[in-house]
Amino acid sequence: MVRDVSVSPDGQRVALVVATGTRGTGLVVSTPDGQLKSILNYPGTPPIRLSSCAWSTSTRLVCTLFGIVDRAGDPAGMTRMIAIDADGSNAKELSARQKLGELYERYYGGGILDWLPDDTGSHVLMLRQFVPEQGTGTLVAQTREGLGIERVDTVSLKRTTVEGPRATGADYITDGHGVTRVMATQPRLSSGYFGDEMVYKYRRADGKEWEPLSTVKFTGYLSDGFWPYAVDRDLNVAYGFDNADGRKALYKVALDGSLKRDLVLARPDVDVDGLVRIGRQQRVVGVSYATDRRHVSYFDPKISALVASLGKAVSGSPSIAVTDASLDEKKLVVFAGSDLNPGSYYLLDQPTKKMAEIAPARPDLAGVKLAAVKAITYRAGDGTMVPAYLTLPPGSDGKNLPAIVMPHGGPSARDEWGFDWLSQFFAARGYAVIQPNYRGSSGYGERWFKGNGFRSWKAAMGDVNDAGRWLVSEGITTPDKLAIVGWSYGGYAALQSSMLDPDLFKAITAIAPVTDLERLRNELKNSSSDQQVKDIIGAESLWAEASPAQNAGRIKAPVLLFHGDRDLNVAIGQSQLMASKLRGAGRPVELIEYKGLDHQLDDSAVRAAMLDRIDQFLRTTMKLPANP
Repeated sequence: MVRDVSVSPDGQRVALVVATGTRGTGLVVSTPDGQLKSILNYPGTPPIRLSSCAWSTSTRLVCTLFGIVDRAGDPAGMTRMIAIDADGSNAKELSARQKLGELYERYYGGGILDWLPDDTGSHVLMLRQFVPEQGTGTLVAQTREGLGIERVDTVSLKRTTVEGPRATGADYITDGHGVTRVMATQPRLSSGYFGDEMVYKYRRADGKEWEPLSTVKFTGYLSDGFWPYAVDRDLNVAYGFDNADGRKALYKVALDGSLKRDLVLARPDVDVDGLVRIGRQQRVVGVSYATDRRHVSYFDPKISALVASLGKAVSGSPSIAVTDASLDEKKLVVFAGSDLNPGSYYLLDQPTKKMAEIAPARPDLAGVKLAAVKAITYRAGDGTMVPAYLTLPPGSDGKNLPAIVMPHGGPSARDEWGFDWLSQFFAARGYAVIQPNYRGSSGYGERWFKGNGFRSWKAAMGDVNDAGRWLVSEGITTPDKLAIVGWSYGGYAALQSSMLDPDLFKAITAIAPVTDLERLRNELKNSSSDQQVKDIIGAESLWAEASPAQNAGRIKAPVLLFHGDRDLNVAIGQSQLMASKLRGAGRPVELIEYKGLDHQLDDSAVRAAMLDRIDQFLRTTMKLPANP
């Protein structure tokens, strides 16, 4: 219900991005007398939704919209930024209006780079993709091209160029106070595609010239080299990530000309992968990493002590995060949740130490008994211990249950401890759920990631299948009550698992899955070079054996497929091809298509119906009792 909460610079008002209807999003703002007022609503038809909203002043907000449009007959994502007064008036588009040709850049509406906390007016720094105007026939046409920075007044819309566009520009980083300190360029190859290197340069605190900082080389989903993420003005350093003994670690590099490099935090077991930032100036206060649970190492002792005390004060919510702050940081937005609690947003007044709930994230689950999520490890066939999460139905003894192996998407991702609506639904319906962080998952270093879940599919699928075998060996389920359910790459894994053991799972559900690597290559080649595609999905000699659609005859279990026809991540043709191949092989399959929805199937009615249909499918296929 509540997707995001922000607090005004003066700390007096909050704004909530909320769900409306079944697929819509809206903006709700607190009034001076403490009431909540809806000032924006996008019903989701056409497919446009609010991605985020934040305050540019104490009376005006800036929001990002995401929509799906047609590009040469295929769906394409588009963003636009708007500004609106807190009472719902004076709405204006912040994204620069340009007369454009058929260029992909026209779909990017810019982004906020710096909120300018020291500015007394209504200005922000915005990224802008400059594109040459076409067909104007005038001397004043915009001819510059590339990524640049503008200072924009969110009320008058007056724009001033701060950093001129660079054709190879890829990113900028400020010090949180309006000064651009780091710039990234990504040179293009002769083919016209961007290359696999990002070149970073920096400016000294009072300098104007750009000096070399680092070069980051990308290989598929992996990177090598210091990748800056933030600049600390007071310390005059850039914080960023680089490899340390095969795992990602946090470093800081001096921006004074010396480039002195210090290791801030590394782990011997997992990647250190998340900066923790708060406030209008996006001040870096810590870094996070996930073992069996996500942990934060705070640099700021006050924030560290505050979060520790909040963890004790909020019952049953061991996961605490400060998500926004007023200009003086006296008012903080705090999110608290756990595996048994979907979470709530609170407003904390630090001087008085009083905290009031703003809203629960999922109010409809109030009073619903949820299932505990337990971190476990199991032994794979080659002896490797694989981390996973096990969710058992509330009140069950954990024995002789119907069970689901649920591999995560990505594959460059991992599951983490906490509330998960998919696993909680199935646990509520009586299923045991295991979520393996198979080899090919991110977060555990380069050796665990291997060649990612496509190029090293046999290792990944071996771990996924061994998760099911572990459930049987522990007596949690029996061989005739074992199913697999996955979304995106997880859907690919659900189908591809049969290539190693077609008799293991008795029912297969795949949501928005990749099913054919050659088709995936063709979908990626419009935005990636041949080498970049090869780094992700491997050489052509691998595609046939690694594509479930090309081996449909090996799949014995009934298959249920779901896909949105506006999917930007995985084209719906992947599921359509899979269904056709399964029917051709005489295998039972059902494909359910959703009109107007993308990869997330972000419609509450659709999701509810889909979950019910999966439950019915599993019960019928595995001959389970009907849901009570």
